Amino acid sequence: MSLHPEDPYPAFDLVDQSGERTSSASVAGSWFLLYWYPKADTPGCTAQALGLRDQIEVFYELGCRVIGASFDSPASNRAFADKYQLSFRLLSDPDRALATPVGAAGGTDDSHAKRVAHLVRPDGTVAVAYDVDDPEFFAERVLDDLELLGSDGTE
Repeated sequence: MSLHPEDPYPAFDLVDQSGERTSSASVAGSWFLLYWYPKADTPGCTAQALGLRDQIEVFYELGCRVIGASFDSPASNRAFADKYQLSFRLLSDPDRALATPVGAAGGTDDSHAKRVAHLVRPDGTVAVAYDVDDPEFFAERVLDDLELLGSDGTE
């Protein structure tokens, strides 16, 4: 991973599944989880998205926004979100503008994003960096970290 805890999260401005722009400025001042998935509507990516979807209210209660990102087109992300009733934004980064500095691009298969994620504090610094090895239980792992960190971002 290119980012580590305490690093500033890079600025971004990407299009979501509805064609709306989502930028780092739009999430500034709040916790957010930005997770990368290799390809919409594939088994691991679906399991990860459903885990997050099913816990979304808990994320909101803890003051954390959830944002997904991939190299997929907005249309592919829209179909994925609609099929599984995903209520969070899915960003499209086909040019790897954000994927490269956060470590989601590169590797053996650059046609798909690496399954990495970052839990970011309201001040824009990374609280936790994840190499996601178990997408099905990823949401629980992040929620455990959020609860440990508390609202001020310190353990």
